[in-house]
Amino acid sequence: MKELELKYGCNPNQKPARVFAQSGELPLAVLSGKPGFINFLDALNGWQLVRELRRATGLPAAASFKHVSPAGAALGLPLTETLRRIYFVPAEAELSPLACAYARARGADRMSSFGDWISLSDPCDVATARLIRPEVSDGILAPGYEPEALTILKSKRQGNYNIVQIDPEYEPPALERKDVFGVTFEQNRNELTVDDAFFANVVTKNGALPDFARRDLAVAMIALKYTQSNSVCYVKDGQCIGIGAGQQSRIHCTRLAGDKADAWWLRQHPKTLALPFLPDVKNPDRDNAVDRYISGESEETVLRDGRWQTLFSARPEPLTPEEKRAWLNGLTDVSLGSDAFFPFSDNIDRAVQSGVRFIAQPGGSKRDQEVIDACDRYGVTMAFTGLRLFHH
Repeated sequence: MKELELKYGCNPNQKPARVFAQSGELPLAVLSGKPGFINFLDALNGWQLVRELRRATGLPAAASFKHVSPAGAALGLPLTETLRRIYFVPAEAELSPLACAYARARGADRMSSFGDWISLSDPCDVATARLIRPEVSDGILAPGYEPEALTILKSKRQGNYNIVQIDPEYEPPALERKDVFGVTFEQNRNELTVDDAFFANVVTKNGALPDFARRDLAVAMIALKYTQSNSVCYVKDGQCIGIGAGQQSRIHCTRLAGDKADAWWLRQHPKTLALPFLPDVKNPDRDNAVDRYISGESEETVLRDGRWQTLFSARPEPLTPEEKRAWLNGLTDVSLGSDAFFPFSDNIDRAVQSGVRFIAQPGGSKRDQEVIDACDRYGVTMAFTGLRLFHH
């Protein structure tokens, strides 16, 4: 197939629209549904991300994309019992490494992952398909599908769920082009490889960079290669727990990503885990309720009289600011990647509030020493990569 006609472009008024191969054939096959313009942008960016994670770590990987940035990305590491609960993974579910990667990628920021596009590094197995089936999702791309997994996925959306298969051996041309306002841009693809050598230039007094931190920093930097810039990514235990994408200010990236990491951790607070949801409350409504419960607006929203009765069997006790801070103090060993240098030390001040102990960033700011000094005050290890990772 050389060309695929689309319903419309980014918006319904943008017609006609298509995806096509300038030479040869498309490396894609649509097995179900009718993916749209943005679906394919998410699918192809997500595929590049998970393919690189697979190559860098040797582990299955998954990504959850929304509006051409990852809402989550993760490696196929085992889930704790707590993570199973906050990711809504059934206690009896048997999980493959790929299913664990998907649960982590989808679960880290469930509010952002609602209606996502899924990309998998490995052929979709039955365990992964069973986790995907109940979730609200636009579609999936993988290098293959087990027959039963494909049957499960085709049952979504009354048989109209978007399912795309990609040729895992496909390699794109070295040059890539983009048209804007009738002007064609051309550049070499960003084929930068993220490996251990990428983090060799440690510039802080604390030079400790254990293997798990190198792995997590690699996850962060690979995710940033396919995140709309400016962007900052927090990672713990092989999964992105907070991504701040597309902000004009670096500190706003750091705050946004840090707030998401905090929310991920607060979802694991005993009070949050004990919320007495009514049995008929659907998962998206639970996600929304949890998000409001751990925010500063719970008394005015989910805990107000007349509202809590629609969600809970009894009115939960609020999560106080003091309880939140005490719990957040337990979040540690977080790794942070930035796609460009930190121009001010305020980014470090914010990052450590969310448990960051390891940082990778390009360096090159006039205030590099100020940023290094801030890391030294907190005992943070920071590596300068010397390479920017902007993506637009």
